[in-house]
Amino acid sequence: MNLKNKTHAHHPSQVVAAASTVHNHEKNGKTGEFLSDIILGGQDGLVNTLGVILGLAAASGDFRIVVAGGLAGAIAEAVSMGAVGYTSKLAERDYYLSELKREDFEIENMPLEEQQEIREIYEKKGFKGELLEEVVKVLTADKKVWLHTMMREELGLSPVADGRPANAAILIGFSSFVGAIVPLIPFLTFYVGKIRFAGDVTAAIFIALGVSALTLFIVGAIKSKLTVGRWYRSGLQMMIIGILSALIGYLIGLIFSVQVS
Repeated sequence: MNLKNKTHAHHPSQVVAAASTVHNHEKNGKTGEFLSDIILGGQDGLVNTLGVILGLAAASGDFRIVVAGGLAGAIAEAVSMGAVGYTSKLAERDYYLSELKREDFEIENMPLEEQQEIREIYEKKGFKGELLEEVVKVLTADKKVWLHTMMREELGLSPVADGRPANAAILIGFSSFVGAIVPLIPFLTFYVGKIRFAGDVTAAIFIALGVSALTLFIVGAIKSKLTVGRWYRSGLQMMIIGILSALIGYLIGLIFSVQVS
C-alpha cells in the first residue's frame, strides 16, 4: 500500500507540469543570455580601457593624452566587441538551427527511433516501468516539446539562436562602451573641468581604480545570479582579476616613463 502511494506521488501529473515548463525554461534562458551579454561587454570594456588609461597616465602624466587615448580605445573596443559578438552569435544560431532541422527531420521520419532515445534519456534519470512510458508519451505528444527536449537533453543545446545576432552585437558593443566610460570619468572630470592641483594625475588614477573596483565587484555579484556560488566571492573574484589585469598597463606605462626621463 505504501509503495503504491509512493509511486503515485511521482505520477504523470508532474510529468505534464514539467513538459509545460519548456517555454519558461526558454524564456529564462533568453534572460540569462541577455544579462550575460551585458556583463561580457561591460567587463571587457572596463578592464581594457582601465589598463590603457593607467598606462598612458603613468607614461605621460598628461590628461589630454589620457582622455584622447582612452576615448579612442573605448570606441575601438566597443566596435570590436560588437563585431565579435555578432560573428559568435551568428555561428551559434547557424549551428543550433542546423541541429534543430536535423532533429525535426528525424522526428518526422524516424519517430520510433526518436521515442526510444527519449526513453533511454529518462531511463538514465531513474524513471522506470509505467512511469517511464508515461513520460515518453507526454513528451512526444507535442512535437514542439518533443523537439526541444531532444535539443536540450540529447544535444545539450539551448535555444540561444532565437536571438538576432545584430541585437546581440549592439548590446555587447554598447555595454563595452559604457563599461569603458567608468574608469574615464575621473580623468574627464579633471580635464574638462580644468581641475588642477598637485598630484592631480595620481589622484585621478586612484579614483579610477576605486570606481572600477567597485563596479567590477557589483557586476561580479550580479553575475553570481546566473551561475552558482556566493555573490561576494564572485564579486571579489571579478574585482581582483580585473584590477590586476589593468595594473599591467600601469606597469608598462611606468617602464616607458622611466625610459623617456
